[in-house]
Amino acid sequence: MSTSPSAQPLIRLENLSKVFYTDEVETHALSGIHLEIQRGDYVAIAGPSGCGKSTLLSILGLLDSPTDGVYQLNGGPVQDLDLGQRARIRNREIGFIFQSFNLIGDLTVFENVELPLTYRGMRAAERRERVQKALERVGMGHRAKHLPSQLSGGQQQRVAVARALVGEPSILLADEPTGNLDSRNGDAVMELLRDLHRNGSTICMVTHDPRFSRHADRTVHLFDGRVVDENVEAAAGAMA
Repeated sequence: MSTSPSAQPLIRLENLSKVFYTDEVETHALSGIHLEIQRGDYVAIAGPSGCGKSTLLSILGLLDSPTDGVYQLNGGPVQDLDLGQRARIRNREIGFIFQSFNLIGDLTVFENVELPLTYRGMRAAERRERVQKALERVGMGHRAKHLPSQLSGGQQQRVAVARALVGEPSILLADEPTGNLDSRNGDAVMELLRDLHRNGSTICMVTHDPRFSRHADRTVHLFDGRVVDENVEAAAGAMA
Protein backbone atom coordinates (compact mmCIF):
# COMPACT_ATOMS: atom_id res chain seq x y z
CA MET A 1 0.00 0.00 0.00
CA SER A 2 1.44 3.36 -0.97
CA THR A 3 1.85 6.13 1.60
CA SER A 4 0.16 9.42 0.85
CA PRO A 5 2.31 12.57 1.11
CA SER A 6 0.30 13.79 4.10
CA ALA A 7 1.07 10.57 5.99
CA GLN A 8 4.80 10.74 5.32
CA PRO A 9 6.82 10.99 8.54
CA LEU A 10 8.65 14.21 9.28
CA ILE A 11 11.78 12.17 10.08
CA ARG A 12 12.69 8.68 8.93
CA LEU A 13 15.91 6.87 9.82
CA GLU A 14 16.70 3.59 8.10
CA ASN A 15 19.53 1.32 9.28
CA LEU A 16 21.49 4.32 10.54
CA SER A 17 24.96 3.82 11.98
CA LYS A 18 27.74 6.03 13.29
CA VAL A 19 31.32 4.85 13.76
CA PHE A 20 34.10 6.95 15.27
CA TYR A 21 37.68 6.11 14.29
CA THR A 22 40.50 6.99 16.69
CA ASP A 23 44.01 5.50 16.72
CA GLU A 24 42.86 2.58 14.59
CA VAL A 25 40.06 1.80 17.07
CA GLU A 26 36.46 1.68 15.86
CA THR A 27 33.79 2.89 18.25
CA HIS A 28 30.28 2.03 17.12
CA ALA A 29 28.22 4.84 18.62
CA LEU A 30 25.03 3.89 16.73
CA SER A 31 24.12 0.63 14.98
CA GLY A 32 21.11 -0.19 12.82
CA ILE A 33 18.84 2.61 14.03
CA HIS A 34 15.33 2.64 12.60
CA LEU A 35 13.13 5.52 13.72
CA GLU A 36 10.14 7.50 12.47
CA ILE A 37 8.87 10.77 13.93
CA GLN A 38 5.54 12.13 12.73
CA ARG A 39 4.49 15.77 12.79
CA GLY A 40 3.06 16.57 16.21
CA ASP A 41 4.94 13.76 17.99
CA TYR A 42 6.66 14.20 21.34
CA VAL A 43 9.43 11.61 21.45
CA ALA A 44 11.92 11.01 24.27
CA ILE A 45 15.23 9.29 23.58
CA ALA A 46 16.33 7.63 26.81
CA GLY A 47 19.16 5.46 28.03
CA PRO A 48 22.29 5.44 30.20
CA SER A 49 25.28 7.70 29.70
CA GLY A 50 27.30 6.72 26.63
CA CYS A 51 24.49 4.81 24.91
CA GLY A 52 24.44 7.10 21.84
CA LYS A 53 21.62 9.52 22.74
CA SER A 54 23.54 12.74 22.05
CA THR A 55 25.14 11.28 18.92
CA LEU A 56 21.70 10.46 17.57
CA LEU A 57 20.42 13.95 18.38
CA SER A 58 23.44 15.52 16.65
CA ILE A 59 22.65 13.54 13.50
CA LEU A 60 18.96 14.47 13.68
CA GLY A 61 20.02 18.12 13.99
CA LEU A 62 22.43 17.88 11.03
CA LEU A 63 25.36 18.74 13.30
CA ASP A 64 26.94 15.38 12.42
CA SER A 65 26.63 12.85 9.60
CA PRO A 66 25.92 9.13 9.84
CA THR A 67 28.55 6.67 8.69
CA ASP A 68 25.89 4.63 6.91
CA GLY A 69 22.13 4.49 6.46
CA VAL A 70 19.40 6.89 5.35
CA TYR A 71 18.09 10.03 7.04
CA GLN A 72 15.02 11.59 5.43
CA LEU A 73 13.67 14.94 6.63
CA ASN A 74 10.37 16.12 5.14
CA GLY A 75 10.61 13.27 2.64
CA GLY A 76 14.06 14.17 1.30
CA PRO A 77 17.43 12.52 2.05
CA VAL A 78 19.76 14.78 4.04
CA GLN A 79 22.57 12.47 5.13
CA ASP A 80 24.87 13.50 2.26
CA LEU A 81 24.25 17.26 2.10
CA ASP A 82 27.22 19.63 2.12
CA LEU A 83 27.90 22.02 5.00
CA GLY A 84 26.12 24.97 3.43
CA GLN A 85 22.98 22.98 2.69
CA ARG A 86 23.00 21.59 6.22
CA ALA A 87 23.31 25.05 7.74
CA ARG A 88 20.40 26.34 5.69
CA ILE A 89 18.12 23.45 6.70
CA ARG A 90 19.14 23.75 10.36
CA ASN A 91 18.25 27.42 10.34
CA ARG A 92 14.82 26.88 8.81
CA GLU A 93 13.67 23.42 9.91
CA ILE A 94 15.27 22.66 13.29
CA GLY A 95 15.12 24.41 16.65
CA PHE A 96 17.75 23.46 19.24
CA ILE A 97 17.38 23.56 23.03
CA PHE A 98 20.70 22.82 24.73
CA GLN A 99 21.45 21.77 28.30
CA SER A 100 23.86 24.70 28.71
CA PHE A 101 21.46 27.31 27.21
CA ASN A 102 24.17 28.61 24.77
CA LEU A 103 23.03 32.23 25.01
CA ILE A 104 25.48 34.96 23.94
CA GLY A 105 26.40 36.93 27.03
CA ASP A 106 26.81 40.39 25.51
CA LEU A 107 23.51 40.26 23.60
CA THR A 108 20.17 41.08 25.18
CA VAL A 109 17.41 38.51 25.49
CA PHE A 110 15.72 40.05 22.44
CA GLU A 111 18.94 39.97 20.38
CA ASN A 112 19.67 36.34 21.34
CA VAL A 113 16.24 35.25 20.15
CA GLU A 114 16.47 37.41 17.02
CA LEU A 115 19.84 36.03 15.91
CA PRO A 116 18.60 33.00 13.88
CA LEU A 117 16.29 35.29 11.92
CA THR A 118 19.06 37.72 10.99
CA TYR A 119 20.85 34.87 9.21
CA ARG A 120 17.78 34.54 6.98
CA GLY A 121 17.93 38.16 5.88
CA MET A 122 14.43 38.74 7.27
CA ARG A 123 13.09 42.29 7.42
CA ALA A 124 13.51 44.05 10.78
CA ALA A 125 9.77 44.57 11.31
CA GLU A 126 9.02 40.87 10.81
CA ARG A 127 11.92 39.91 13.08
CA ARG A 128 10.60 42.14 15.87
CA GLU A 129 7.12 40.67 15.57
CA ARG A 130 8.36 37.08 15.65
CA VAL A 131 10.75 37.66 18.55
CA GLN A 132 8.11 39.34 20.68
CA LYS A 133 5.65 36.54 19.95
CA ALA A 134 8.22 33.85 20.85
CA LEU A 135 9.17 35.59 24.10
CA GLU A 136 5.53 35.97 25.09
CA ARG A 137 4.96 32.25 24.46
CA VAL A 138 7.60 31.35 27.04
CA GLY A 139 6.62 34.07 29.51
CA MET A 140 9.74 36.19 28.97
CA GLY A 141 8.40 39.20 27.09
CA HIS A 142 9.06 41.44 30.09
CA ARG A 143 12.77 40.50 30.08
CA ALA A 144 13.53 41.39 26.44
CA LYS A 145 16.11 44.08 27.32
CA HIS A 146 17.94 42.07 29.97
CA LEU A 147 21.27 40.30 29.50
CA PRO A 148 21.55 36.55 30.17
CA SER A 149 23.66 37.25 33.28
CA GLN A 150 20.67 39.07 34.77
CA LEU A 151 18.45 35.97 34.52
CA SER A 152 18.09 32.80 36.56
CA GLY A 153 18.93 29.45 35.00
CA GLY A 154 15.26 28.69 34.44
CA GLN A 155 14.73 32.05 32.75
CA GLN A 156 17.76 31.51 30.52
CA GLN A 157 16.38 28.15 29.41
CA ARG A 158 13.04 29.81 28.61
CA VAL A 159 14.89 32.30 26.42
CA ALA A 160 16.70 29.39 24.74
CA VAL A 161 13.33 27.78 24.04
CA ALA A 162 12.09 31.07 22.53
CA ARG A 163 15.19 31.18 20.30
CA ALA A 164 14.43 27.63 19.15
CA LEU A 165 10.80 28.54 18.43
CA VAL A 166 11.26 31.88 16.70
CA GLY A 167 12.04 30.45 13.27
CA GLU A 168 8.90 28.27 13.34
CA PRO A 169 10.91 25.06 12.81
CA SER A 170 9.50 21.69 11.82
CA ILE A 171 10.93 20.09 14.97
CA LEU A 172 12.41 21.08 18.32
CA LEU A 173 15.43 19.04 19.43
CA ALA A 174 16.07 19.24 23.18
CA ASP A 175 19.31 17.82 24.62
CA GLU A 176 18.87 17.24 28.37
CA PRO A 177 17.00 20.59 28.64
CA THR A 178 16.73 20.34 32.44
CA GLY A 179 20.29 19.13 33.06
CA ASN A 180 21.58 22.43 34.48
CA LEU A 181 18.42 23.33 36.41
CA ASP A 182 17.16 22.63 39.90
CA SER A 183 14.05 20.49 40.24
CA ARG A 184 11.61 23.42 40.40
CA ASN A 185 12.96 25.12 37.28
CA GLY A 186 13.35 21.76 35.56
CA ASP A 187 9.70 20.95 36.15
CA ALA A 188 8.71 24.39 34.83
CA VAL A 189 10.68 23.89 31.60
CA MET A 190 9.13 20.45 31.13
CA GLU A 191 5.68 21.96 31.59
CA LEU A 192 6.56 24.59 28.98
CA LEU A 193 7.56 21.88 26.51
CA ARG A 194 4.29 20.04 27.17
CA ASP A 195 2.35 23.24 26.48
CA LEU A 196 4.24 23.75 23.22
CA HIS A 197 3.46 20.16 22.23
CA ARG A 198 -0.23 20.62 23.04
CA ASN A 199 -0.18 23.60 20.69
CA GLY A 200 1.24 21.60 17.80
CA SER A 201 5.04 21.57 18.20
CA THR A 202 6.96 18.42 17.26
CA ILE A 203 9.55 17.63 19.94
CA CYS A 204 12.38 15.12 20.22
CA MET A 205 14.09 15.20 23.63
CA VAL A 206 17.14 13.39 24.94
CA THR A 207 16.95 12.60 28.65
CA HIS A 208 18.40 10.12 31.13
CA ASP A 209 15.69 10.89 33.70
CA PRO A 210 12.61 8.62 33.53
CA ARG A 211 10.53 11.31 35.28
CA PHE A 212 10.94 13.54 32.27
CA SER A 213 10.66 10.87 29.57
CA ARG A 214 7.15 10.20 30.89
CA HIS A 215 6.14 13.66 29.66
CA ALA A 216 6.58 12.41 26.08
CA ASP A 217 4.03 10.41 24.11
CA ARG A 218 6.66 7.86 23.13
CA THR A 219 10.02 6.80 24.53
CA VAL A 220 12.79 5.21 22.47
CA HIS A 221 15.31 3.39 24.69
CA LEU A 222 18.91 3.12 23.52
CA PHE A 223 21.59 0.80 24.85
CA ASP A 224 25.07 0.44 23.35
CA GLY A 225 24.00 2.38 20.27
CA ARG A 226 20.94 0.28 19.48
CA VAL A 227 17.22 0.70 19.99
CA VAL A 228 16.35 -1.94 22.57
CA ASP A 229 12.81 -0.90 23.41
CA GLU A 230 10.11 1.56 22.42
CA ASN A 231 6.96 2.30 24.35
CA VAL A 232 4.00 4.64 24.15
CA GLU A 233 3.48 6.57 27.35
CA ALA A 234 0.18 7.10 29.09
CA ALA A 235 1.48 10.53 30.08
CA ALA A 236 -0.51 12.54 27.57
CA GLY A 237 -3.81 11.47 28.99
CA ALA A 238 -2.86 10.88 32.60
CA MET A 239 -0.93 14.11 33.13
CA ALA A 240 -2.92 16.55 31.04
